[in-house]
Amino acid sequence: MNQENNRVIIFDTTLRDGEQSPGASMTLTEKLRVAEMLENLGVDVIEAGFAIASNGDFEAVREVARLMEKTSVCSLARASRKDIDRAWEALRDAKRPRIHTFISTSPLHMKYKLQMEPEQVLEAIADSVSHARSVCPDVEWSCEDGTRTEHDFLCQSIEVAINAGATTINVPDTVGYTVPEEYFSLIKMIHDRVPNIDKAVISTHCHNDLGLGVANSIAGVKAGARQIECTINGIGERAGNAALEEVVMAFKTRQDELPYTTGVVSEHITPASRLVSAVTGLTVQNNKAIVGANAFAHESGIHQDGMLKNAQTYEIMTPESVGLKKSTLVMGKHSGRHAFREKLKDLGYEVGDNQFLDAFNRFKDLADKKKDVFDEDIIALVDDGFRVNEHIRLLSWDISCNSNEAHNAATLELEIDGDVVTVSADGDGPVDAIFKAIKSNCAPNAHLQLYQVHAVTGGTDAQAEVTVRLEEDGKTVNGMAAHLDTMVASAKAYINAVNKLVTKREKTAPAELSA
Repeated sequence: MNQENNRVIIFDTTLRDGEQSPGASMTLTEKLRVAEMLENLGVDVIEAGFAIASNGDFEAVREVARLMEKTSVCSLARASRKDIDRAWEALRDAKRPRIHTFISTSPLHMKYKLQMEPEQVLEAIADSVSHARSVCPDVEWSCEDGTRTEHDFLCQSIEVAINAGATTINVPDTVGYTVPEEYFSLIKMIHDRVPNIDKAVISTHCHNDLGLGVANSIAGVKAGARQIECTINGIGERAGNAALEEVVMAFKTRQDELPYTTGVVSEHITPASRLVSAVTGLTVQNNKAIVGANAFAHESGIHQDGMLKNAQTYEIMTPESVGLKKSTLVMGKHSGRHAFREKLKDLGYEVGDNQFLDAFNRFKDLADKKKDVFDEDIIALVDDGFRVNEHIRLLSWDISCNSNEAHNAATLELEIDGDVVTVSADGDGPVDAIFKAIKSNCAPNAHLQLYQVHAVTGGTDAQAEVTVRLEEDGKTVNGMAAHLDTMVASAKAYINAVNKLVTKREKTAPAELSA
């Protein structure tokens, strides 16, 4: 293959499939921030949402479509004209719109989910794709549960979709069931047997239920696919999707075995990972490939000795190649705005004037209280600013704790939709009291599923970063916040989660979000 044929399209579905991760709901402001980051990262296509699912999803797709200058913007749609018309209504202002329509093709899904005969499915494919193509020049079609679809019917379905106008054919491993050799054979079979396949790009969409999402995606590319659907940090339904950062760095690091290129600027990967973690509340595990805290950490004496002699002894890529900077202690209470802005740029953040001023003021407050300000501290406070609190804000607090259980209490002053209220509660401990005070007034039906605290840096003056997971009527959300005071970080994280619950209530989808 020549170099042009080895260019792989990166289709990012963080804003659609990624947001379907339990607890990962994003506000419109957060989605727009992530979309801007994705365009700067260099992804080719952004799947911004499922326009018909809710008014919130429709608005997000429409605003992302209006915002993007270079990147294609896509909306998911089921195989119905109503879905497709709603998708196009949201996308019509995009410079490069794409409609992504899908229907199940496996015997299991057709029988129990769709309750349709194969002939009916073929008719639905032809009608939906042709209707989508009549309004939009770029149409992608997906065979949901493609890896469990009978080969003859799969090929027939793809041929019908291409004849109807599909320009991209996505073959999803919807339930993360396949393995690399099997997926390679499937894509190659499609490439060899579908007579009009040369008129479309083959795409992969591999879920990670067996931990094989990235491996399967790469196997698909080796068999002829030229688009990979993936997400930042691998977030998504159940165990998630193929991780964008792992796919991109596999290609970049192993050009000898994987001679493929993408348009992704790898130096923006770490800032992208941190932003998505911040706005979704989904923390990145320490041993996560490429972007985990331990990805470039070395504790073994043998490894440390090798690293000091030559970094390539134990590192197959440089930290700088993924946008990771070494932690320093150059920032402090005497640092000015110019130095702080340069530090943010060095850490990969481009923020607006209002956001910069807010981050700078919080940095100065932190520097007054903390002797040494690490890069990690600045990252934590900037990321904390990305967590939009639209309905509830913490204004002040009075928290008490001693050996007498009756005196574990919290009194909080909150602003709720513009009104200032004071809430109080006793608890088994100060955190319990804080959560009870907020819960009783703001989310009486919410149940705490997770409370997690970790120090951003070392030392007794380290900022605490708290993660809270709440469940309400089957909806799960994560809230995160950082502060020098663990109790304050806990209150802010709980409030952040409650705000996401409010957003989730507004975005309750009438449609089944799957692909």
